[in-house]
Amino acid sequence: FGMGCFWGAERKFWELGDGIHVTAVGYAAGHTPNPLYEEVCSGRTGHNEVVLVVYDPKKVSFDKLLKIFWENHDPTQGMRQGNDVGTQYRSGIYLEHESQRDTVQQVWSEAQKAYQTEGRQVVTEIQTLSNYSRAEDYHQHYFALHPGQGYCAHVIAPKLDKFRKTFKNALKH
Repeated sequence: FGMGCFWGAERKFWELGDGIHVTAVGYAAGHTPNPLYEEVCSGRTGHNEVVLVVYDPKKVSFDKLLKIFWENHDPTQGMRQGNDVGTQYRSGIYLEHESQRDTVQQVWSEAQKAYQTEGRQVVTEIQTLSNYSRAEDYHQHYFALHPGQGYCAHVIAPKLDKFRKTFKNALKH
């Protein structure tokens, strides 16, 4: 899932708890094999910052993951999320299984209808997962390890608080 800065996005999926086996931040949908963070930020690799979520579908539905995705970023912003600007911050769903495409397309269409009433267009890209590479170790679980870091404290923490209130019944306790 690509939904802006991967530090905050990763934390939201991780907090679903039971049924989430692994979350890992990485880069996908670009053309350079195994890019480094600095290369991705240059915009020359075409990669997006993404969160890989490994989950037990008996405990966490794909629909729940899609709900987290759609309700926790602005899918109408192009190559940005808020003040984070660049190709690596675009909205994207990268499918591991082609069987997920119909569900994603249906939800995308519903979101498009809702945003059109506001005069906005959904720009979320939907693609088969390609050129995924795990981000550097220092990016993994970054918010959990550095909650007081400036960006974490001032940008991610307020969004995470809102997420926790909205999804309180779905989170691990």
